[in-house]
Amino acid sequence: MKIAVLGTGYVGLSTGVCLSEVGHHVICIDIDDQKINRLRQGISPIYEPGLEDLLTKNTAAGNLQFTTSHQEGIENAEVIIIAVGTPQRNDGAADLSYLLQAAKDVSAHLKPDSIVVIKSTVPVGTNDYVKSIITNHTKKPFKMVSNPEFLRQGSAIKDTMKADRIIIGSEDKEAALKIQEMYRPLNVPILMTNVRSAEMIKYASNAFLATKISFINEIANLCEAVGANIIDVANGMGKDKRIGEAFLQAGIGYGGSCFPKDVKALLHTAGLHGVDFSLLRETIAINDEQQKLLFTKACSRLKQLKDKKIAMLGLSFKPETDDMREAPSIKIAHLLHEAEAKVVAYDPVAKDNAKKILGDTIEYASSVDQAIENADAVFIVTEWNEFKQLDLTEVTKHMKQPIIFDGRNCFEENKIRACSKIEYYPVGKPAIVVGLDT
Repeated sequence: MKIAVLGTGYVGLSTGVCLSEVGHHVICIDIDDQKINRLRQGISPIYEPGLEDLLTKNTAAGNLQFTTSHQEGIENAEVIIIAVGTPQRNDGAADLSYLLQAAKDVSAHLKPDSIVVIKSTVPVGTNDYVKSIITNHTKKPFKMVSNPEFLRQGSAIKDTMKADRIIIGSEDKEAALKIQEMYRPLNVPILMTNVRSAEMIKYASNAFLATKISFINEIANLCEAVGANIIDVANGMGKDKRIGEAFLQAGIGYGGSCFPKDVKALLHTAGLHGVDFSLLRETIAINDEQQKLLFTKACSRLKQLKDKKIAMLGLSFKPETDDMREAPSIKIAHLLHEAEAKVVAYDPVAKDNAKKILGDTIEYASSVDQAIENADAVFIVTEWNEFKQLDLTEVTKHMKQPIIFDGRNCFEENKIRACSKIEYYPVGKPAIVVGLDT
């Protein structure tokens, strides 16, 4: 099929590249000249494993093109996928300004009987609203489909090519079947719904996962209080098929471009319709507090953080991405800065994006060794494999004090106890102190 994709962020670019990989002809559209020029050269604007290889391959094969011209991208497309951002407004609602502009751009150039697909995460009722906008700007017949995405940064290609399910919401059976055919080469389960159910599925899924994370983090805090081990507790819970093992990893809270804004957007929608969704308010409150956990532990142990050197390992909100949106590292860095600590951070890929947000609030190291040298404490903020594979004996040798606050439970107990001197403070488990009097 001839497919146009509006937007070259995580969702749009991953979708366009993967659809070209299975044989469709895809043109990705973005108004950013610099980004489009880099994409034409095979350079991805985002860090995503496997993306650049498929980008280069399919551009060379002629299946994938990039343009800043809406006319060039849309006028011959059978399917037009809108995948622009819907960031959070100050009141918690989704900002639909980019989406509404995309709808106007589409209406100016779509060909008769084309299918407009909204893949952006949007509140219930948005597809109907967008349909009315396009209808007001063109007399050409077209059809609408809601097709929410479920990819994760760091595994976007896998999540697209081997999705758990594809949701297709439409009131037009012919349009829904056409989109089903578009995805047929992926050979994954497809669920057909009406438009509003499809819109709700996306928000309900993310809000439930965020709630699951906040729940296990509260259980972890209780485990610390009563002397239980959150790893064992989560393992025991996860073996129950009704619960499942996913998203039961205790830590310092969720971040990223989806969970924070989607939970707040769903809560905002609930409020508009008179539904008191208090569970979501608690999910948000728990997560906000959990992001302060390492700072709170450090204050308890070190008493005074002024002039202490704190090494932060990890800045991105999760490993295998350079995405800093709503990353716990942001709150931690600001708290440490306010406490007048000296913060030196290292992340394998997120330094440039971190600088845009944190500026000179912290210092940026080019390696783990540089970050930890003469540190009073280490904060493990992101569970990169590079950090999980660290030799803790070597790490503590370079530190002024061998104190590690692990926000992601990266190390097994035997590895910690193999150190000659260490103070190790995990999440939801008892602290381990070896060779020291505290």
